[in-house]
Amino acid sequence: MNHTLAIIPTYNEADNIAVALERVMRLPLEVNVLVVDDGSPDGTADIVRQAQADFPDRIELIERTGKLGLGTAYLLGFAHALKHGYQVICNMDADLSHNPDDLPTLVNAIHTDQCDLAIGSRYIGGVRVVDWPLSRLLLSYCAGFYTRVITRLPVRDVTAGFLAYHRQVLESVDLDAVRSNGYSFLIEMKYRSWKKGFRLFEIPITFTERTEGQSKMSRAIIREAAFKVWELRLRSLFGTL
Repeated sequence: MNHTLAIIPTYNEADNIAVALERVMRLPLEVNVLVVDDGSPDGTADIVRQAQADFPDRIELIERTGKLGLGTAYLLGFAHALKHGYQVICNMDADLSHNPDDLPTLVNAIHTDQCDLAIGSRYIGGVRVVDWPLSRLLLSYCAGFYTRVITRLPVRDVTAGFLAYHRQVLESVDLDAVRSNGYSFLIEMKYRSWKKGFRLFEIPITFTERTEGQSKMSRAIIREAAFKVWELRLRSLFGTL
């Protein structure tokens, strides 16, 4: 059995998903993929099914009835991965902003026991972001500083979504208690993993802004993340995390 699974949440990613899947399937390291699609009206799930015909044992698809959010998609994927015995569970975007060629580097960091959670970082050893407007870059960078000041989380790229977990991390974190969505979910999972004593390690990657489709960023997502870091810090202080 292949022991590595990449979870890819999708909503209206018909322009990108076929290329993303093809590139993962071509990697020298064999990685299975689970696509969690939120009822995309653009036919994303149909394109995934076409790819499944070529790789029936390596590509899986879960279809949900509506746009339920990033966090719940990953939680569903985590449950699936643990149930089916995967040892390394990865998160990545469908829009190719995360280069699939970097997946083996993240997975290898787990296999060689460098860490328990490998983070594809845009901000370690410099800034590696392509085609973002300055306003978006400043928002992301300042969000990281804000989060680190409040939570003490020792991670430069707190909202990074290109990750590889050892299964022990997901088994130890109380996933039923994770209620956040969007970018706050990515912060919360890193924070809970760190507070459990797991080793987090940032690996430099180059993040390239999507060329097809629309970003899922919204003001509501930003507000949720801003309040979530205070909740996490306070719950940690009072022992209720």
